[in-house]
Amino acid sequence: MIELTKGQELALPVDGGALRMGLGWDKNPSAGGFSSGGNRDVDLDASAVQFGGGQLFDIAFYNNTTTRDGSVVHLGDNTTGSGEGDDESITVDLAKVHRQIDTIFLLVTSYQGHSLEWVANAYCRVVDDHGVELARVTLTLGVPETGVVMARISRDGEGWTLRAVAEGIAVKLPTESGPKLRAFL
Repeated sequence: MIELTKGQELALPVDGGALRMGLGWDKNPSAGGFSSGGNRDVDLDASAVQFGGGQLFDIAFYNNTTTRDGSVVHLGDNTTGSGEGDDESITVDLAKVHRQIDTIFLLVTSYQGHSLEWVANAYCRVVDDHGVELARVTLTLGVPETGVVMARISRDGEGWTLRAVAEGIAVKLPTESGPKLRAFL
């Protein structure tokens, strides 16, 4: 396993196999004082946003679980972050990605609009189709925005490259992310 830090890249296997993004988090017990309802759960959402030629192409998330080309599938919504391991997962079959797509962003958003300072132990990891963890991006400090661009997967000739982005953005819903993600293309 390789722990990627912001800006680092990893070449993905050329055969283009399947990848899985796992998102995990816990509610930060010290977030939100008594007056702000500090006991509320925090609902983070994993999303994959596809671009081709600088244009938004498709999104897979809790309300649209599969992209039109069938290459990206969201495996279910966890609204609390409770439980062990990955709380939400998305699969990406790189061999099925439509040829027009050159970039896939792995995005995390806070559905209820909590800043990401409300979460603890937040991570995004990428595992291959054999379950081997290829990379992990950890959010070790609070993020004052409501979303974070965890990683970018981009075509590199016939292969793919995973780049850790780890940048906060002001987005609650993945459907709002297109204009903000263009800055990371």
